[in-house]
Parts: sequence; C-alpha cells; structure tokens
Amino acid sequence: MRSRVVGAGLLLLLQLVLVLGAVRPPGCTDPRRCTDPARRYTPDWPSLDSRPLPAWFDEAKFGVFVHWGVFSVPAWGSEWFWWHWQGAKLPQYENFMKENYPPDFSYADFGPRFTAHFFHPDSWADLFKAAGAKDIRYGLYHSLLEWFHPLYLRDKENGFKTQSFVHAKTMPELYDLVNRYKPDLIWSDGEWECPDTYWNSTGFLAWLYNDSPVKDEVVVNDRWGQNCSCHHGGYYNCKDKFQPETLPHHKWEMCTSIDQRSWGYRRDMEMADIASTSTIISQLVQTVSLGGNYLLNVGPTKDGLIVPIFQERLLAVGKWLSINGEAIYASKPWRVQSENSSVWYTSKGLAVYAIVLHWPEYGILRLISPIATSTTEVTMLGIQNDLKWSLNPDKGLLVFLPELPPSALPTEFAWTIKLTGVK
Repeated sequence: MRSRVVGAGLLLLLQLVLVLGAVRPPGCTDPRRCTDPARRYTPDWPSLDSRPLPAWFDEAKFGVFVHWGVFSVPAWGSEWFWWHWQGAKLPQYENFMKENYPPDFSYADFGPRFTAHFFHPDSWADLFKAAGAKDIRYGLYHSLLEWFHPLYLRDKENGFKTQSFVHAKTMPELYDLVNRYKPDLIWSDGEWECPDTYWNSTGFLAWLYNDSPVKDEVVVNDRWGQNCSCHHGGYYNCKDKFQPETLPHHKWEMCTSIDQRSWGYRRDMEMADIASTSTIISQLVQTVSLGGNYLLNVGPTKDGLIVPIFQERLLAVGKWLSINGEAIYASKPWRVQSENSSVWYTSKGLAVYAIVLHWPEYGILRLISPIATSTTEVTMLGIQNDLKWSLNPDKGLLVFLPELPPSALPTEFAWTIKLTGVK
C-alpha cells in the first residue's frame, strides 16, 4: 500500500517519537546536526535540503505511530475503508456495508460513533513510556490530498493546473496545525498524484524552517510531492516498510505496523496477521544498525482502547530496550553493519555493540569484523561479569557466551555484546 490517506475531513493521527533528552543544549558540538537560527532558507529544494536534521530525531531511534480516526468505527478491512468502499467500490466492502448497515448509510454517519469513550491520554503516555520512551515528543500526520473533497476533484479535472484545494484547504490547514499545536514532527502523506509545485510544498517548508514557532526543532519527512519521496525533504520514508540492504547516505525511517495488514484497528484481525515480538525487535535492530529510525504503528479502537495484543508487543519492546537500549539510543552505524544477517553492529563513543539475533551453536560467537587490541574487553548487556574471548585463528574474535539456561539470560532473543578496545 502506497500510503494511508484517510479521506475528507481533518483526522489527526498522533506520531509519538522517543528521545533521550527534551532539547539539545545551546552549545551544539556538531554543526552538521544543529540548525542555524540566523540562516534563512529559500523555497527551493537545494536550500531546503541543506538544512541539518535536528539532532533529537537521530538520537531517538524508536517511535510509535497511532492511526485513529473514523475508519476505526467500521474497523474492517483497513484504514482505507472509505476509498475501498466508495472509491474503488470493492465488492467485499460493498457487501460488508449491505450486511451490516442500512442502505442509505454514508461514511459521515460513522462520525457520531467515533466516541473515544475510553480514551485516557495518561494511560497511552504510560504505555509509550513502558515501551521505551525516555521522553515523548509528538508529531502530527497530515494528508495533503483528500479523496472526495470537491475542490480537490475540481483541480484534478483541470489536470492540477488550478490550486483551489491547496489555497482554500491544505495550506491554511497546515499553517494552522503548526501555529496551534506546535508539533515536533510533521509526517506528510497523500502527495503522490501531484508534483510539489501543485502543493506549494517548498513555500510551506521555507516558512516552517524560517519563521514558524517550531523552526529550530521541527522535523519533516519526504512526502511533499510525487517527485520528492527518497529525494527531498527532511528524513526519508521512501515507501511504506522501507528496508534498505546497505547503509544509506541520508537519514531514513522504517515505518511498519504491528498488524501487518492494516494501520488502523480492524475487527477482522487474526493472530497470523500480527508481527511477532522477535520480528519487531529484529527489524528495530537492523534499522538502527543501518542508520535509520524505527516507527511502529498501533491502531486504537473507536473507543480509544489499545487492544491487549498491541500493548503486549509494545511492552515487549520496552522490556528489551530496558536491557539493550545502550546499543540503540543515540547510537551510530559502525564501519561494518552486519555479518551473515545474524549479527548487527552499532556504536557509541569508543564502544562497539554486536547484537546477535540467533544464539550460536555451542554458545561460541564468531565475530569477523572487530580487531582486538591489548585493551579489548567483552561483556553482554544485562550480565555483570566479563565474557571470555579469544582471537579467532582465521579472523576476528571468538566470544564464549554465558552458559546459562534460557530463563536466566537477560532477554529471550537479540542479545547485545559490548566490545571496548576494538578497532
């Protein structure tokens, strides 16, 4: 699925991003990652793309996406319910409506049933903190297009040579969102039918970076026109569930969902559709090793409840991060990212972390890339004592993992070996 546009009407979908600290101190030590308050950006991509990404985003590494809207009322199929029903007119959606709702029932009639009756924001915040948040910054999802808006349909009929929809709705709405809610992040979407020149994206971003109330800290993605994805903007999404095979040269994000078939809550969800904890943590590790951020989605019910299976997955991530977060938060890619798709490296300062996704045979871990020195020390996060190791006769190190029953290990899977004094 290309994107998650929800249709006409403003539906704000929270994106909560985990960070280590609230704001970077005034004395920023790396100019490449600090915005210059004196600099003015012009409304063109060479200028806008030269803006350094605020450091907090790269340091965060893990975030939670929340898709919650009127589509949570029918809660069937996917969050594209409206389009699949009345745009694409898919037979299964038409049959679902015939079997469950009166003949004259419209999508707008779902609105009063979006009650949020059990929505308790403090409970959500507690859950996200337990999922690994050191601090919470929030972002807003915003769809540039709306499937059935009459002004958008008129511009579309005109070959997007007119901009009635942009001038009357999209841009006023974006400016209002920033001025009113002051988000730390704008997750733009719904761009793919038109170039950025139709959306006036560069003009908005120049204002955002120069004069908005969040100009020094705000982060945006790359969905600002059909020519922009993976080329322009802030960090790159490129596409849903994007997973590069090698280290990109630009900050990127993998966004994915616990329910692998939908971003919004659906009542027809089955256990086979739910990503396993080991899959989620494996994706997190690989993403961070390759320099990305990992954004994991949950879809609450119409009442504002996050169902237990979603809670369980988030809490499992938090439990894993409570032991292994040292290798994740504020880490950097190492000179080598992986070995045999089973060991993934990160680094921080003088430490190198080898995250092992599969327990090696006989408990002997072979690491090819690290070069030992006279000061090399090897530990496992969550285990107090140093690990025994020796030089591998071929290359690298042999690490002898602790001889413990599985229940005594710090985590059930993805164990982190910390290496100091290696090259």
